[in-house]
Amino acid sequence: MTRHRPPRIGEGPLARRLLIGFVVALAAILIFAPLAVIFAQAFSMGIGYFGATIAATETRHAILLTVVTALIAVPLNTIFGLAAAWAVTKFDFPGRRLLIVLIEIPFSISPIVAGVAYLFVYGLQGLFGPTLQSADIRILFALPGIVLASMFVTAPFVARELIPLMQAQGRDLEEAATSLGASGWRTFVKVTLPNIRWALLYGVILCNARVMGEFGAVSIVSGNIRGQTNTLPLQIELLYNDYNTVGAFAAASILTLLALVTLAAKVWLEGHGAGRAQRDTGTEPEKAAR
Repeated sequence: MTRHRPPRIGEGPLARRLLIGFVVALAAILIFAPLAVIFAQAFSMGIGYFGATIAATETRHAILLTVVTALIAVPLNTIFGLAAAWAVTKFDFPGRRLLIVLIEIPFSISPIVAGVAYLFVYGLQGLFGPTLQSADIRILFALPGIVLASMFVTAPFVARELIPLMQAQGRDLEEAATSLGASGWRTFVKVTLPNIRWALLYGVILCNARVMGEFGAVSIVSGNIRGQTNTLPLQIELLYNDYNTVGAFAAASILTLLALVTLAAKVWLEGHGAGRAQRDTGTEPEKAAR
């Protein structure tokens, strides 16, 4: 006699439809509708006005400054994330757990607080302010301050993607490669890096997206100097405050496109990386030793 188990909560057709409908409706209200408004308002006065807004000197400078900041901050945070993940997962040392906590502090601190903290460190009345001023080195209200603030906010992104993966992989492959005569650098390039490359790329993409969209910390350390220290998010705020709503939406559409490209790259990496991971073999130690 076949026993029919009672349906569990959420397995009924009505419950499934209600749940899916609720999620779709909420996504439409919270996500799709604002995105649609951004692009509708950006092109509400025609493609010519949109192009003129993007081509304006201040907006072009904001886009360039945003790109330059990302080109500096993302590689540096990638190096930091790799080094931090390697140190945490491959070595045992006192304070290891404390280091993990320190790496994740930027996730817990408001970007505004981070920006204010930089003022008290590098400002004229700050810890290093007088020394920097006497040496004619400008950190705040200039590119170095913007890069530092962006790096602080995005510091955990790469490390946080790598640490769980490298902890799960353990140290066996690296130890095997070393026992076969591979140097530390060769072991990293031939063994460790191939096994973490997809997580690394994923972390880099997330880091880049956050750098380009960062507002809070950058707004404090940049001084909001029009046409000089405004990144694209700050330029959007200035356009909106100048009652140039369409221009603000036009600039916002650029950031939105960057976010959509980031999302597409994330989806591709997740699918491509998962497929490649299933086909990987355990021959890395031998390859490293050759």
